[in-house]
Amino acid sequence: MKKIIFVLFVAFGISSCSMNSDNDYQSCGDFSNVAFSGFPLECNYTIKDMPATPMAVAIKTQEKMDSFFTKNTNPCPTPINPNIDFTKNYLVGVFSGPKPTGGYEIKISSIVENSCEIIVQFYEKEPLNNDPVTTPATNPYDFVLIPKTDKPIYLNKVSENKNFVVLGSYSSQCNGADCQLFYNINNLNVVQYLNVVVGQYDFSKYNYRSLTKKGDYSDFLKLIPTEILNLDGGNKTYGNPDSDNQGGIYFELNQGNKVTKVLIDNNNTPDQSPEIITFKKAIKDKIAVLRN
Repeated sequence: MKKIIFVLFVAFGISSCSMNSDNDYQSCGDFSNVAFSGFPLECNYTIKDMPATPMAVAIKTQEKMDSFFTKNTNPCPTPINPNIDFTKNYLVGVFSGPKPTGGYEIKISSIVENSCEIIVQFYEKEPLNNDPVTTPATNPYDFVLIPKTDKPIYLNKVSENKNFVVLGSYSSQCNGADCQLFYNINNLNVVQYLNVVVGQYDFSKYNYRSLTKKGDYSDFLKLIPTEILNLDGGNKTYGNPDSDNQGGIYFELNQGNKVTKVLIDNNNTPDQSPEIITFKKAIKDKIAVLRN
């Protein structure tokens, strides 16, 4: 990371800045991942004044939260706690500015820190030529909660990472907190999806939290059996997962715009080759490491 797009100094209650200028930063040792979590606003808050240009904000007090947002009187049902403990967390957001149609996106993808600074990395997307879009103008944004800090927060625009795997362990007959465990592993970080519903695997619909563990997508890619790689964007189910209270294993491989999805019975069924059984164990072992 040699060039930073902008910097937020969080010594004040709310800070904002343009995303139009480049700023150098001073390196202060090795970087490590920062744990953060998504903070979807739509169900609980309305932004009072949408910015007319690309910008970012950092909010660290309830007073400033109230000045920036209006709390909805009739929030929709959501598992997200709308209250923020500002003694422990800050709210950081990025806005892409007004766009002529839907189909645009801005997303915070990873956060790292060293001994003197925090860097929030984000990417932007725009619709492709053949993508259907909504006609009303939009103003995309993304907000996350980060641990309270006295360090300056820099933001760095990066390319979208389209190469990652999703590992999951699920059981529709189980209601405990650890019954549905789903993780996104890429080369930057590891993200846990929260409150995943069995059978509904559009992970863009779920809230998430980023772990401090380093992502190791490239290493995990080496473990994938050839017969799964040969699906080449297709889907396959091994056995009859979750049919008799035995649960199942979910695996998703994203490579560019190609997505391969596999469901594997927890029981070793006849259609599971030795390679698939070994891979299933590797997924279970990885999930066991990530959940701790």
